[in-house]
Amino acid sequence: MLDRVVKAQQVMDAACKKLGRTVNVMEVCGTHTVSIFRHGIRSSLPGGLKLISGPGCPVCVTDQSYIDIALELAHREDCLIATYGDMIRVPGRGSSLEMTQPGDNIKVMMSAEDGLQLAKENPDKTVILIAVGFETTAPATAVVVKEAAQQNIDNFCILSGHKLVLPAMHALLSSKNDKIDAFLCPGHVSVIIGWGAFREIVETYNKPCVVAGFEPMQIIDGLADICTQLQTDQCVAKSIYPAVVKEKGNEVALGLLDEVFEPIDGYWRGLGMIPESTLGLRDEFSKFDALKRFGLEERPYDDKTGCRCGEVLCGLIEPPQCGLFEKKCTPDSPIGPCMVSSEGTCAAWYKYGRRSN
Repeated sequence: MLDRVVKAQQVMDAACKKLGRTVNVMEVCGTHTVSIFRHGIRSSLPGGLKLISGPGCPVCVTDQSYIDIALELAHREDCLIATYGDMIRVPGRGSSLEMTQPGDNIKVMMSAEDGLQLAKENPDKTVILIAVGFETTAPATAVVVKEAAQQNIDNFCILSGHKLVLPAMHALLSSKNDKIDAFLCPGHVSVIIGWGAFREIVETYNKPCVVAGFEPMQIIDGLADICTQLQTDQCVAKSIYPAVVKEKGNEVALGLLDEVFEPIDGYWRGLGMIPESTLGLRDEFSKFDALKRFGLEERPYDDKTGCRCGEVLCGLIEPPQCGLFEKKCTPDSPIGPCMVSSEGTCAAWYKYGRRSN
C-alpha cells in the first residue's frame, strides 16, 4: 500500500506543478469529510492540492425553516414526532427538538419503518416522520409512504426534507463557488443514482467527477485520478468504486422514488432556494404530506446567531474562520448544524483538525 500512496502523491504533485496553481477539490459527502480527517489524508497531499468540504451532510443542509415547522408540530398535543437521532439537536429559531419538547411526543427511531409502526400503535395521534437525507435514504421513506397508503394508515404523514445532490452541485458552480475545480463524488448517493448521473456536471462545467469509496486508499486514488484529468484536460465522470457503484445506479430504488416523489423547489442552508432540488410527494400520496395536512409552509429567514454554516457548506470558508467555532459553538453546545451532525464539517474540524494543528 505504501508504494501506491507514494505513486499517487507523485501523480498529484506533478499535476499541481504543471497546472501552476492551487487545485481545489470538493468532497460532496460528509462520510468522505470525516474519513479524510480521521486518516490524516490532508497532511499527505501536495501543497498545491486543497480539499474543500461541500453540502454533503443532509442534516447540515436542512434549512432552519424546516426545523421551525418540526418544532411547531412538536407543540401539538395531537401529534407524535418520529425523528432520527441526529435531528434532535439541530437548532431552529432559538430552540431544537431536544430543548423544546423532551417529553413523550418526540420519539427517536432507527428506521422509517419505525415511524409507521408508531402510527399503528397510536391511532389517536398523527405521527409525523421527520424525513431527511439525500437519495440514499429517500427510498426507505417512499416504501413506508406506499405501505401507509396500501394499509389505509391515515394518522401517518411525512415532513419531507429529502434533497437531491445534482441540483446542489449545479447551484454551487453557477453562483456560489467559482473556485471548485473538481468533485470527489459521494459513494452512498451514487449507489442509488449511479456514477453516470454526474456526466451532466462534466458536460456543463468541464469539471471532473470521480466517485470513490471511504477507505483511505480509495480516496487517495480518486484524488490522483482527478489530478490526472485536470492535467490532461480530459474531464470525465467515472467510478473507482465498481464493487458497489454502477453506471445506472439502483434502478429499482430510482423507480420507487419516481413513483412516490417528484422534484420540487426547496430551501437549502447556505444555498437558498434551489429549483427542483427537494423531493415532494406526488398528488396521489399528498394526504401523507405534513405541510398540506396542517396547512404549513416554509418561511426562510436570516440567521442572526452569527453562525457561518452556510458558507462552510458552500466551501467558501473553513470552520476556524467562523468566529463562533470552538468558542461559543462546540459539540456540547452547538449553534449550527455543522457542529451537531457526526458528519458535519465543523464537527470533523473540531474533533480531528484541532489535533493536527
